[in-house]
Amino acid sequence: MANAHDTSADAPATDWVFGYGSLIYKVDFPYRRREVASISGWKRRFWQGSHDHRGTPEAPGRVVTLLPAPGNVCRGMAYEVDHAVFEHLDHREKNGYQRHRVEIELLDAAGTVNGTLYVAGTDNPAFLGPADPEAIVEHILSAHGPSGSNRDYLLQLDQALREIGEEDAHVAELAERVSAQQHYSTHGLTTRKAGKAEKSRSADQS
Repeated sequence: MANAHDTSADAPATDWVFGYGSLIYKVDFPYRRREVASISGWKRRFWQGSHDHRGTPEAPGRVVTLLPAPGNVCRGMAYEVDHAVFEHLDHREKNGYQRHRVEIELLDAAGTVNGTLYVAGTDNPAFLGPADPEAIVEHILSAHGPSGSNRDYLLQLDQALREIGEEDAHVAELAERVSAQQHYSTHGLTTRKAGKAEKSRSADQS
């Protein structure tokens, strides 16, 4: 993993990191400042395999990475952190993600900063690539890893994006499909149980 940080005596004491996936809502590191922010030229896709968080090496989950998208604006959360925090972040993002430098627009502060972005490129061994939305949903519903279910990852990300005013059609469509399947499964199970109970009562009365 390339070293994106100057640790010389003249370097700033802190750096910024931009989160566009679980870093938005699962903040397990100290930070000095947090701002809703955006970057230009990137789009989210559930095309990265997760062997260590939302899946296993034998049955990887699907999580987001970023792909180049000229003209697109991707909203997320930016954190100002001490350089020592990157040891933890590098470990957290070790499954195929590499550091990039990027210009981050801080929305509330109305200014820009340079910072670090973790991206899992298409050439990393865990990259899964595109698939039909229904196939991605089935994959997500079946995956579970040390950090929890892949389904929860998707739904928590969708909620977090809505809370910061991000309209991501790709994430929203997948979350809507997962929620619909959950509703159908729950409603269908309830209906089947009610039907069996009714048949049992009819049999007892005959």
